[in-house]
Amino acid sequence: MPAPLDTLTARLARTRDATRVAGLDALLITPSPDLRYLLGVGGESHERLTCLVLPADGDPVLVVPALERPGLDGTPALELGLEIAEWTDEADPYALVAAALRRSGSVARAAVGDTMPAAHVLALRDALPACRQELASTVLAQLRMRKDSAEIAALTAAGQAIDRVHARMGEWLRVGRTEAQVGADVAAAIVAEGHTAAAFVIVGSGPNGASPHHAVSNRVLEPGDVVVVDIGGPTSEGYFSDCTRTYSLGEPAGPDVVAGYSVLQAAQDAAVAAVAPGVTAEQVDAAARVPITDAGFGARFIHRTGHGIGLDVHEQPYIVAGNHLLLEAGMAFSVEPGIYLPGRWGARIEDIVVVSDSGVTRLNHRPRELAVLPV
Repeated sequence: MPAPLDTLTARLARTRDATRVAGLDALLITPSPDLRYLLGVGGESHERLTCLVLPADGDPVLVVPALERPGLDGTPALELGLEIAEWTDEADPYALVAAALRRSGSVARAAVGDTMPAAHVLALRDALPACRQELASTVLAQLRMRKDSAEIAALTAAGQAIDRVHARMGEWLRVGRTEAQVGADVAAAIVAEGHTAAAFVIVGSGPNGASPHHAVSNRVLEPGDVVVVDIGGPTSEGYFSDCTRTYSLGEPAGPDVVAGYSVLQAAQDAAVAAVAPGVTAEQVDAAARVPITDAGFGARFIHRTGHGIGLDVHEQPYIVAGNHLLLEAGMAFSVEPGIYLPGRWGARIEDIVVVSDSGVTRLNHRPRELAVLPV
């Protein structure tokens, strides 16, 4: 479900203006969330080059393999009036990109998509030896991190969908089952509740909860286990959910779990409360760290407080020490402090929030207390 045509037209215009302001001659974007943002076209990069050539001055061109061209039928890419430059396997697509750029004049600086495969980056360098390559995120990240109302609505719907999955966690999270079994059921529910796929499922039980990106294993859930469940995926609009809650199978076995979790909840609340226009990203990170450090768990909070979210599950802005970016209305990101005690237990609370004109809006609404499930 791509963005409306007028939205895509406006994005292309803003991107071209921003490219010019950045002193770049063009952007070169292969299939990626960046391309979906600009053209409403998804897909992945393969050995055959598909590339949007977006000059700062001049008409955009979409270079596409002939065998991929039918896939554009019915997409906004054709309605946008782009020139389509088809190529067959005996042709040189990189020469087509170079020719499209040279029609707009000399090309000294061009930005390539941050996730463009190296094979394409190097081939474009050979085709344009006098052109300095830079990263397109210098332009696109600045645009993409400021969400419009339709994007916020899509993120809100994604948040509601993942909340529905967490609301059902007691159906699957039971003593005697493995993390992998629970994870398979959760992945199916992510799709059933409104996503197109389960992008990730973390079920970290007992000591596995102390590994923030654990995924799943064959460990069997036991009474008293603390279980970190971090899940998310894209909806049909392409926007991601990402939400973490921590559960306990019966009363937690660790004597320090309840007190530690109380500290974690206070830290997450403090960080969310700190979010407002004009606050820096690192100030939000600091707000999460103070309660955790004061309680003696500072060394056990081992990652940044959050990441931006949208068409990528991880994108700018990053909520981390050293990021002096001033938050603005429309920026969306996670707030997810954690406490991890190796070999024992871990806990994390994660909500997606959006900066509003006057403060902050949470997009996840499941209870944030430690959820004690019956055994």
